[in-house]
Amino acid sequence: MPASCELCGKQTTFGRNIRHKSTGRWQRKASRTQREFRPNLQETTIYRNGRKVMLRLCTRCIRTSLKTMGAPINVGVSKAKPED
Repeated sequence: MPASCELCGKQTTFGRNIRHKSTGRWQRKASRTQREFRPNLQETTIYRNGRKVMLRLCTRCIRTSLKTMGAPINVGVSKAKPED
């Protein structure tokens, strides 16, 4: 199982590097090698339902949650209004 973000599910993707071995004009098509694009995952302590939980989140999720929810990352907390 590849490493993935526990909030958005971002995980390793695959692509190619194009190798430009010579300078100047190309004599033939540039060779391509396989590579991996890995997400920048960080282990982060967040509050979930009033408890501290360690989650592996990508930096995009950490950044977005700080902007939308304020300083603590409250994952899994419902936004429903309390009943009277």
